[in-house]
Amino acid sequence: MRPLDGIRVLDLASFIAGPYAATILGEFGAQVIKVEHPDGGEAGRRFGMATEIENLSLFFQSENRNKVSVTMDLKDPDDQARLKELARRSDVLIENFRPGTLEKWGLAPEVLHALNPALIILRVTGYGQDGPYKDRPGFARIAHAVGGLTALAGMAGGPPVTPGSSSLADYFSGMYGALGVLLAARVAERTGKGQVIDVALYESTFRILDETATVYAWNGTVRGREGRMTRQACPHGHFQCADGGWVAIACTSDRMWDRLARNVLDRADLADRFPKTADRLAERDLIDGTVEAFTMAHPMAEVVRLCTAGDVPCGPVNTIADIFQDPHFAARGAMEVHDHPDLGPITVPATFPRLSDTPGGIDSLGPELGNWNKELADLLADAAEIRAKDRE
Repeated sequence: MRPLDGIRVLDLASFIAGPYAATILGEFGAQVIKVEHPDGGEAGRRFGMATEIENLSLFFQSENRNKVSVTMDLKDPDDQARLKELARRSDVLIENFRPGTLEKWGLAPEVLHALNPALIILRVTGYGQDGPYKDRPGFARIAHAVGGLTALAGMAGGPPVTPGSSSLADYFSGMYGALGVLLAARVAERTGKGQVIDVALYESTFRILDETATVYAWNGTVRGREGRMTRQACPHGHFQCADGGWVAIACTSDRMWDRLARNVLDRADLADRFPKTADRLAERDLIDGTVEAFTMAHPMAEVVRLCTAGDVPCGPVNTIADIFQDPHFAARGAMEVHDHPDLGPITVPATFPRLSDTPGGIDSLGPELGNWNKELADLLADAAEIRAKDRE
């Protein structure tokens, strides 16, 4: 048993945020039907590193797992009618077209709710369904910039950079979208009424900026790029080691600093001289320089060992190659290998979060385009037959 067994989700979305929300639901039991254009399917099939097989990217295999695919041209009236019938028999619909697109196709939320009042509709866009920017195109890189995250990323005095060179806003938005679906499903269970969830990429980015907005409103402070350290705690940052590796050390409290200074650095004098965060921030160069002198005297693994023994938060700055060799990742099953009929074994991140009694799982990788068309035809035929009998 999985938590969402019996839930049917229509995934009309492309690329990352919307499909990722659907993937989360699918990993925990929902039947996810991916609706794609007959001509090549959604653009995510060609996103990221290509393989030797056309329209078969590794990205698509990982981020569209546990789904089946049907093909429809939603500009075509016949396919619009098919989608309406499918929406009548589903619980959730996810889309990330520009605002007004579903309405233009005669598939507005009020139309779908007239067919299925309990339907939950997740709409993911760059800027949301209203506001002066709603018609602008948006992707994760744009959301990072507009939402305030990019301004915080990079070295002090240097150019802003994309945080992690990853599509973070898409994944944030997908998670918020999945959360919204679950909240709306709870309401639908009680009332029989579905609703629309409006997720904007820039808003999910803005929501994770710590206290940045609150502090600015309080005293006008504009937080900027802080590079590998931070102005909120000290020592708190990335430090290079003797073998060229890097570690992250995070002393977010005075007690952590005391343990680092006394147990690891053997500098009780510094612990006594700079007991409070404010004291250390006033002498950041001295504190950070002392810590880096220590890390540069040892290889990365030894720095991690010594800090861990001293009960100081410390971890290696891992590359993906390091992660594949990390025993903790292996022990917790952070990655799974699944066989693809054409590509062979493919490694993907495992299902997350972990539920003790009803965990999710990966049953299949990204679907072949239109692999569920026959089943869809049967489903719609059964639906038409049932309604015909109801009218008799």
